[in-house]
Amino acid sequence: MPVSKSAQKQVRVTERRRLRNKPIRSLCKSNITKAERLIFRGELEAAREAVVVAISSLDKAAEKGIIHPNNAARRKSRLMKKLNEAQALALAETEPEAAESEPEAAEQPSQEELDSGG
Repeated sequence: MPVSKSAQKQVRVTERRRLRNKPIRSLCKSNITKAERLIFRGELEAAREAVVVAISSLDKAAEKGIIHPNNAARRKSRLMKKLNEAQALALAETEPEAAESEPEAAEQPSQEELDSGG
């Protein structure tokens, strides 16, 4: 237990701040979890919207000093990485048929380009 008056006051202040910050931290965690679940399920449109909401809540929490800015940046980075990987995977699943049916031909220089040396 704190002995001095200033230490007692600091305990009261810390408790007030903890109670004020807790719902914001909880909201951030909930938004991140929701976005990760949507990404995992493959619902990419809804996941994009959820990621935007999660990033916004992380930015607000960092701006208010509830979480460290580097912590917010790290969480945003990891969330975007998961979303980008899911989008790339979804794109790769839809593209193989098109890629196999149309082999990409290397661009051949025209005769004029060959003659001019360029």
